[in-house]
Amino acid sequence: MDWLERISELRQWTRSGTRAPHKPLLLLYALGRFRQDDGDADGGLRYSAVEQDLQRLLTEYGPPHRTTPAYPFHHLVSDGVWEVRTDRGPGSPGTGVRDLRETGATGQLVPELRAALRHEPELLGSITRLLLDRHFPPSVHSELCEAVGLEPEAATVERLTAVRPQRDPRMRRLVLTAYEYRCAFCGYDGRIGTVTGTVPVGLEAAHVRWWAFGGPDEVENGLCLCSLHHKLFDKGVLGVGDDLRILVSQRFVGHSSAAREQVTALAGRPVIGPQPGTAPLAAAHRDWHTRQVFHGDPRPALPV
Repeated sequence: MDWLERISELRQWTRSGTRAPHKPLLLLYALGRFRQDDGDADGGLRYSAVEQDLQRLLTEYGPPHRTTPAYPFHHLVSDGVWEVRTDRGPGSPGTGVRDLRETGATGQLVPELRAALRHEPELLGSITRLLLDRHFPPSVHSELCEAVGLEPEAATVERLTAVRPQRDPRMRRLVLTAYEYRCAFCGYDGRIGTVTGTVPVGLEAAHVRWWAFGGPDEVENGLCLCSLHHKLFDKGVLGVGDDLRILVSQRFVGHSSAAREQVTALAGRPVIGPQPGTAPLAAAHRDWHTRQVFHGDPRPALPV
């Protein structure tokens, strides 16, 4: 059984680039629990016991609209990697939250996958890397792994290459050059001196439409952002409006002067664009981010 191939073909809602990371998040959580138990526990995950954990993951790493962990807990069974049983016997009672709770629904990785993970220790890292690369931006990989009890272990390149093309390593250089090595949101342009000159530090190339969702490795899909604003952009706190002004989510809460100066004060400011002659940020990619990543409504611009 090629488990990487099977997991790469998880059935998900995919219309118009819609994000639906419910199943990947459940799988990552289950893999984390498997790792924490050293692969020995076969008792499974009782829905009522893990519901809050799964809901927190969906809230933090899922789509902007409200959703429920009951959906992947039931539907992942159809992908051949997950099984559910209740106090009445094998089989899921459906996606109803009350039914999952009251029947003692318990899910776990199928026995064949558990056996493969025990027999091939490197498989856990390969599956982890596959799920991260296909469904989440690099800026959240480490913290997501920490949240589910995993390590972002390096997967076998040869196996993953057949499943998903590799990123273009030139993307970062092209985007940073286009934006003249300064953050498009705050203007930060820090460098550090080395024996061969100076190099940018704390600046990253952000994919606007995530690579995991068909976003191309092209300048028109990139923004040069400082590390802080890249993370906030990928978490839906920040966005870019149709008028190329910065959006700040009304859901963001920060009372310190640092939060005001570095985040809320950005609302309504124009994005610092790329240098003349460079492809501007494409409207289609900007629109995808607004629909699939940005959380809630934007704050009004602060008075000057």
